[in-house]
Amino acid sequence: MTDLDRAHDRRPGSAVEVLLVALRLGLTSFGGPVAHLGYFRREYVDRRQWLDQGTFADLTSLCQLLPGPASSELGIAIGTLRAGHLGGLAAWLGFTLPSAAALTVFALLSSSANLATAGWVEGLKLAAVAVVAQAVLVMARTLTPDRLRASIAGLAAIAMLLAPLPALQVIVILAGGAIGWRLLRGDQPASPGRAHDAFDPRFGAACLAIGALLLVLLPLAHAVLTDQGLAVADAFFRTGALVFGGGHVVLPLLHSAVVGPGWIGDDRFLVGYGAAQAVPGPLFTFAAFLGASLQIGPTGVAGAVLALGSIFLPAFLLVWGVLPFWDRLRGSRAFAAVIRGVNAAVVGVLLAALVTPIGSSALHDPFEVALAAVGLLALTVGRLPPISVVAAAALAAQLLALH
Repeated sequence: MTDLDRAHDRRPGSAVEVLLVALRLGLTSFGGPVAHLGYFRREYVDRRQWLDQGTFADLTSLCQLLPGPASSELGIAIGTLRAGHLGGLAAWLGFTLPSAAALTVFALLSSSANLATAGWVEGLKLAAVAVVAQAVLVMARTLTPDRLRASIAGLAAIAMLLAPLPALQVIVILAGGAIGWRLLRGDQPASPGRAHDAFDPRFGAACLAIGALLLVLLPLAHAVLTDQGLAVADAFFRTGALVFGGGHVVLPLLHSAVVGPGWIGDDRFLVGYGAAQAVPGPLFTFAAFLGASLQIGPTGVAGAVLALGSIFLPAFLLVWGVLPFWDRLRGSRAFAAVIRGVNAAVVGVLLAALVTPIGSSALHDPFEVALAAVGLLALTVGRLPPISVVAAAALAAQLLALH
């Protein structure tokens, strides 16, 4: 019996528990990838106590370093630590299914609707500002407790605001880790967790190797076989594997992947983007709308499943590839210092994301600023659940749009 089998035997049926909790998050987590950190922290750390704040912060930093959808990768990692690989799959399925199903249905039923200017969509953006602001405040208190780490966060935010490029985000996070390695070695390393007991490093290495091979073999197979399904799988797999930052960062890559070759019209793309803003869960489920709307290869539900599976597959391969080595790394004093620096830089990156694109796309006048501020107060002072703030903001913005 392998270590992974023993881990499953210790938690019979726990993957179902993970699925149900993740499904609740998938139905209520509005606001995009940065806001999801706040939802995840509230559910997995504060309410369920499946992991402590330190482990949550380490996993957040790890997933921010990996390419792909950071919030979905974080959910996969938490589910995997909780209930093995089935738990990781359950966490992804629960978190992803509601928005993927909604966007697929919308793609099948809609023809020319444009939700980008709908009042309630603007309300969801305002709620996102409040939820993201709360997440930044909480993470800043925990991850930047001293002047050095606060300075790292501030410099990271300034750099991202001056040049908000995906490549720069990786450089900023790596720079934070380098500063941490050099200057933050005073504390003891993190205590070992369970990841190294539950997963075989050979399985992790195999996952990483499969991901690298697919990046090479999918375009070759498409070129040789000229199969449209392979072309779709290649385009979405490459997007999921190579985009850093997730969320809004994926949009220009998807645009060039599907609009550039004429697989979908630009107007249709923007309609889907507006709908993706209006549903909970990961923004990467926008791929389901695009897959259902494609004019080549599998379309409809089959296209949605192909696009969705292709864009999320790299996330599984990366998380499962890295997790077997995670505790060994975090038990190192040097790596612990690197993680502290990375954590601080991530706070700065999230702060910059709060300013743009989240704040800049939602706050256009004093009324919207005031509404977002009320939402933040409701979350931090009133301690209202995020879904109530989301619903109230959407209703208020829609009523305003009707007058």
